[in-house]
Amino acid sequence: MYARSFVQWYKEKIVLAKSTQRRWTIQSREEEMVNEHKPKILVVFYSMYGHIFRMAEAAVEGIREAGGVPILKQVAELIPEQFWNEEIRRVKDLMRDVPVADPRKDLDDIDGAIIGTPTRFGNMCAQMRNFWDQTGPVWMKGNLIGKPAAVFTSSNNQHGGQETTIISTHFTLLHHGFVVVGLPYSFKEQMTMEEIAGGSPYGASTVAGSGPPYKRMPTTNELKMAKDLGKHLTAIARKLSS
Repeated sequence: MYARSFVQWYKEKIVLAKSTQRRWTIQSREEEMVNEHKPKILVVFYSMYGHIFRMAEAAVEGIREAGGVPILKQVAELIPEQFWNEEIRRVKDLMRDVPVADPRKDLDDIDGAIIGTPTRFGNMCAQMRNFWDQTGPVWMKGNLIGKPAAVFTSSNNQHGGQETTIISTHFTLLHHGFVVVGLPYSFKEQMTMEEIAGGSPYGASTVAGSGPPYKRMPTTNELKMAKDLGKHLTAIARKLSS
């Protein structure tokens, strides 16, 4: 009887020890998750007909899924309202709740950035150029050195300057000290032969078609590339800021 009681007591001690260990493991993991750094990623974009806006929204989804904190901002418009057509007005109304980026403040206290700009003759659009041309004080402080940044774009057709727009935008990012992030070929959507599609190792992109109005909106395939770009950059931001 004594032996049996001792064995029972010993088994209960083992069960209790395992239960306590499991509880502490769960608690430690919960504390780790609470304390885990969530990278703050600025998604700053310009969109006239909604294509870049939709790609920006997809990038935001990817940032969230990767455990980051997305900050969505649009740059200031330069085209006088008197020259807007009905489609531009419609898109501007859709984006009315998106704050306008402040080039003197919004680049502070971020862990990375994703820039969305349509192509204009193989370069970023004037509105986006206007934003970056006001970031001299940020450049002087070196706040962005060592932080990751990526670019996505749109054009009328596949050969409308997508790659040159992304690469020429990289020049500005490199001057700020950003670590430039592309979209590696492991993201195989860019190699599809099933549809006309944007995407390259330099970044995500979409083809808007001819217009105005530019009725071809980003496809599921192109949106996935934008979303994956958000995920990819957030993962890198977490590693670089840890």
